[in-house]
Amino acid sequence: MSDTAIQVQGLSKLYQIGASRTYKTVRESMMSMLSSPFRSVGRVLGSANTPDPSTQLWALKDVSFDVARGEVVGIIGRNGAGKSTLLKVLSRITEPTTGLIKINGRVGSLLEVGTGFHPELTGRENIYLNGAILGMKRWEITRKFDEIVAFSEIEKFIDTPVKRYSSGMYTRLAFAVAANLEPEILVVDEVLAVGDAQFQKKCLGKMKDVARGGRTVLFVSHNMRAVEQLCTSIVQLDRGQVKQCSANVHEIITRYLVGGAESEQNASWTNPGGEYKSEFFTPSRFYITDATGAVAAPVQRNNAELWLNVEGNVATFDRGLNIGYAVINEDGQHVYWSYMCDTQESDWPQLQAGRVSLRTRLPSRLLNEGNYRIELIATLYHRMWLMEPGVKAPNISLQIQGGLTDSPQWEGRHGVLTPIFKWELGRSVG
Repeated sequence: MSDTAIQVQGLSKLYQIGASRTYKTVRESMMSMLSSPFRSVGRVLGSANTPDPSTQLWALKDVSFDVARGEVVGIIGRNGAGKSTLLKVLSRITEPTTGLIKINGRVGSLLEVGTGFHPELTGRENIYLNGAILGMKRWEITRKFDEIVAFSEIEKFIDTPVKRYSSGMYTRLAFAVAANLEPEILVVDEVLAVGDAQFQKKCLGKMKDVARGGRTVLFVSHNMRAVEQLCTSIVQLDRGQVKQCSANVHEIITRYLVGGAESEQNASWTNPGGEYKSEFFTPSRFYITDATGAVAAPVQRNNAELWLNVEGNVATFDRGLNIGYAVINEDGQHVYWSYMCDTQESDWPQLQAGRVSLRTRLPSRLLNEGNYRIELIATLYHRMWLMEPGVKAPNISLQIQGGLTDSPQWEGRHGVLTPIFKWELGRSVG
């Protein structure tokens, strides 16, 4: 048996998009042909032989890579990079324009909610239908049936037509079928984002079990933490082409994240057209500076000396006006909030009307490696939000890459926060 599960050579996929069409009646078309037959024939032949480049999109262009049997490969890239198209081609849902694909083994795919399900059939019937599509015998499906139902946690609704399922129920059953019917190759797209956090954790655990069982997994996700935990190698796509392909998962993810942050250059924000405006406070600029006072690069190390700056205009004095910021990680978790003042009323900042310029030091040696969004907070203390984090607030990005040293002890340190505390050595008692 070959040690290669998937072999892709020169794969390309072309789509025709945005081609404008003018629809005519049969009578109008016949009259046009009769009035100027040669011009019409030439127009038809010309359009057939000379496609308009403006209506062409190469979703994939000359993609080549191999996947070994039992390997877990992460497919990463920005929206529109070609990830989903690649998985659809590998799953035989879409035919390639050019190129060669060799697949050794049965492929189970979970590309979007309800893929392969018949809406009029019940959950039970769809399990057997999907198994049959995979080429399994009825007794094989029956042997795995109870395990599938238990994993999906929808036993109560297993004999209900799936057209009545919620998206979450669809996802649970679809993943349970794809993972438990034992395909040699499991293909999973970003569909897990539909499920709740507990179910996502359960699915990732199942994929780890699948990989340990010697089966091959292709995994598309924007959750780099999940990719790094699960995958043994990575293929990065960029505009339909392979940009990086390596077994050094951490290095590729770091390059990918750093490249995105540097290209966006969003460690500084200015108010576009006065969009964020209130009768109390309107920010004009929100940015990070380094120790020299210059606008900081969006990629920093854990121990960098950084300052967070806020500039704006206080239109109306209100003694409860308070300004701060929130730090949110790439999983959407609020790491911490910080206000100008968070104590008793007599200590509130009492910002006067007019231009204001504020700054505060961002704690060094605090954040672990990762991507963070820093959002501006403005509130009338204990009364109302002017700018609420996670809802609609000016924001900038900061990526922490490495930290105190380049020693192995730093790499892979767990937790969102990695503060350095001072310890005292005392005498032992007894």
